[in-house]
Amino acid sequence: MTSIQGYLGDDYEVLSSVGHIRDLASKKDIPADKKAAYGKYSIDVDNGFDPYYVVNDRKTKTVAELKRALKTADEVLLATDEDREGEAIAWHLLEVLKPKVPVKRMVFHEITKDAIRQAAENTRELDLALVDAQETRRVLDRLYGWDVSPVLWRKVGSGREGAALSAGRVQSAATRMVVERERERMAFVSASYWDLQALAAHADRAAESFAIRLARVDGAPLARGTDFDDRGELKKAVIVLSESDARALAAAVERVATASVSALESKPGTRSPKAAFTTSTLQQEAGRKLSMSAKHTMSVAQRLYEKGYIPYMRTDSTSLSSQAIRAAREQAVALYGDRAVPANPRVYASKSKNAQEAHEAIRPSGETFRTPAEVSGQLDRDEQRLYDLIWKRTVASQMSDAKYETTTVTLAVEADGKHLEFTASGTVYTFKGFLEAYEEGRDEKRSDADRADDQSLPTLKVGDQLTTREVEPKGHSTSPKPRYTEASLVKALEEKGIGRPSTFAAIIDVILDRGYVTKRGQALVPSWLAFSVVRLLEEHFSDLVDYDFTAALEDDLDAIARGEQGREQWLREFYFGSENHVGLRNIVDNLGDIDARELNSTRIGDVATLRFGKYGPYLEVVDPTDPEKRRIVNVPEDLAPDELTPARAQELIDAPVAGDRVLGENPANGKLVVVKDGRFGPYIEETDPVDPDAVDESTGEVDDKPKKKTAKKDAAPKPRTASLFKSMSVDTIDLDTALKLLDLPRVVGTDPATGEEITAQNGRYGPYLKKGTDSRSLDTEQQIFDITLEEALAKYAEPKYGARRASSALKEFDADPVSGKPIKIKDGRFGAYVTDGETNATIPRGETVDDVDFERAKVLLADKRAKGPAPKKTTRKAPARKPAAKKK
Repeated sequence: MTSIQGYLGDDYEVLSSVGHIRDLASKKDIPADKKAAYGKYSIDVDNGFDPYYVVNDRKTKTVAELKRALKTADEVLLATDEDREGEAIAWHLLEVLKPKVPVKRMVFHEITKDAIRQAAENTRELDLALVDAQETRRVLDRLYGWDVSPVLWRKVGSGREGAALSAGRVQSAATRMVVERERERMAFVSASYWDLQALAAHADRAAESFAIRLARVDGAPLARGTDFDDRGELKKAVIVLSESDARALAAAVERVATASVSALESKPGTRSPKAAFTTSTLQQEAGRKLSMSAKHTMSVAQRLYEKGYIPYMRTDSTSLSSQAIRAAREQAVALYGDRAVPANPRVYASKSKNAQEAHEAIRPSGETFRTPAEVSGQLDRDEQRLYDLIWKRTVASQMSDAKYETTTVTLAVEADGKHLEFTASGTVYTFKGFLEAYEEGRDEKRSDADRADDQSLPTLKVGDQLTTREVEPKGHSTSPKPRYTEASLVKALEEKGIGRPSTFAAIIDVILDRGYVTKRGQALVPSWLAFSVVRLLEEHFSDLVDYDFTAALEDDLDAIARGEQGREQWLREFYFGSENHVGLRNIVDNLGDIDARELNSTRIGDVATLRFGKYGPYLEVVDPTDPEKRRIVNVPEDLAPDELTPARAQELIDAPVAGDRVLGENPANGKLVVVKDGRFGPYIEETDPVDPDAVDESTGEVDDKPKKKTAKKDAAPKPRTASLFKSMSVDTIDLDTALKLLDLPRVVGTDPATGEEITAQNGRYGPYLKKGTDSRSLDTEQQIFDITLEEALAKYAEPKYGARRASSALKEFDADPVSGKPIKIKDGRFGAYVTDGETNATIPRGETVDDVDFERAKVLLADKRAKGPAPKKTTRKAPARKPAAKKK
């Protein structure tokens, strides 16, 4: 914003709305006289799907500031981003501010002096078709989410740490894709096959040896991984060597130790560069090459855009402006020579029909590109890495094709009465072209095991006699399709036409946050919760998670953005139905009975049933001698669905069960103290004494014999229980420690200044002290037992959010240039955060502690200071707002 102000000069005042200033109202913000029409969705579905908007509580100050500036303005330039969302933000500003001076729409794609000044001189009118498309999307998502999500709440339950589940037009389709891939992995049957590998060389040039691989036996091709289907069966006629076959052939080839060159083939080839980045391809490559999440990639790209290093980063376009093409070609020639670029500039055709995206690919800003070396001192670590990637890709996109020659040699070996043919390939680049600057990364593929490593071949001719050595039989197993990574999921979503580039990062963030997916390294692993959610949607909302239907919705929204379709009619058909679509309202009204127990159940072979309950997944095992008797077996949290095979389930079932172990008697009340390993973790329970014969003296375990039924009595008080600390074990805990746990919270002492009692206890977010309503986190669970009153008072003497826990810093840096105090990264109750003792800034989702260096830490603190403190919540009832004018 400061840069834009400087480029425009003192005749302009540049103010930021910081995104949307209003949104669809929550139910509590709808006035009583409007509830009949707007009460369910904040949308009047019977009157043109008219939305009821309110200004966000956090934006009232922003709106007041904008209205103040408007009083002295001669003209208003709405300079939000040039996409659907940006156009809608501009429209909302216009609706709320109601300026009486001329209003123009200013659009720019990079924050440079020339671009900003040119944008100010070439304004346009607000594009109401783009606004309609964005508002249709917002209404659609509200209708979808608010009708379908409650069904998930009732029939599936809640997500991670009690978080509410949600369904969405795009997030549900994305979740289904991840679950379907896991289902394929679960159904996959691996096949085994063997081959031979060896080294070959001229007898007098052993140093020029190269790797060869058995390809054919008596003219018949040898099996490779791609020859098997997902059921482990062959798709065509090939020879499958067993281990014994392979070892016998290897021994025979070792004895012969010679091979002759029977065929030699050379083929020239070319490789062309990829286009400059779109939003989607940037997210994919940053994931592959930089291990950045989609969300983190967009966060870093946003900073580069705001600082003027790249143009607007939400785009479907692969085209470059004439000045960008000229800059890329000039830089390629300067760095790699005249042959580095083709005679004519490369022009890439965009596949997207979108009206919402910016007109140019992501590239370095300006008429001449700054090299990564030139900006190295101006960017933080992640900004530098991403800029380097963008610069290389852009320059490479205008460079010459790479030229290569691939040579394939076939060696014949006569061994054990069989004619064996080995092959080897080598590729030599005769002209590297764009590869001098950049080579695109690739996603893991299931056939990678069959790929031969690239190598250089010596000079050979047909008839040459070679020696062979180090002949080795190699066993292989086919593998299922790899799980999606963020990069490959973004690619798949784009290929299916689901979502748009600007939404991909948010989609992945939502499915991670809801607990539908977790990350194992770079792989996205669906949870059993996701299986239940997807099953419900497939069985009862099949249209809404159909990939073609979801893609068609995106196409329809694009048509609205182009002014080719009306929003009201489209929403009416989606919600109430038409000849081609049953309608969301009809689907929800005719759901029928949904068996929640069946929905949350998955058979694991004939061994057990996997069920998903309130506290996560577990196995239910039926006693074959008594079908009414069922046993619950915990499923480890880190066990992926495709790893829960019938054999693994049987292991879990057969694992010894730790019985309830009696630790001793509580001398204070005579009750027995028992340690138990429950479904939700190990805990201590205080119980009434049992028959001495029921306790096994050798193990201390309680023998749970069936108890005789007695007459119903008044409900007895629940026994005292206490969870074990993370550092404790069921096998090693003793009576003294158990009694301490049962007596929690522990009274540490009384604050002499206030007379309030200070207690130490364990909570959802870890150990802490409590004094009235004031709490302080403790560093370790052991401190609950050990902390003294003096140490507790010292904790309370420190600032609640600042200097405390100085010794627990995860990272420490030099002093912040604003506060002059050292910057530290700490592990707080709600996750890692950056602090200088005065300002705290949470590390954004998608970034890790390792990602944050000194430069990034300074930026996070600066951004937090710029936002100012969050407004305090009040109980004042917000005044009723008038609904927005109806849009046709």
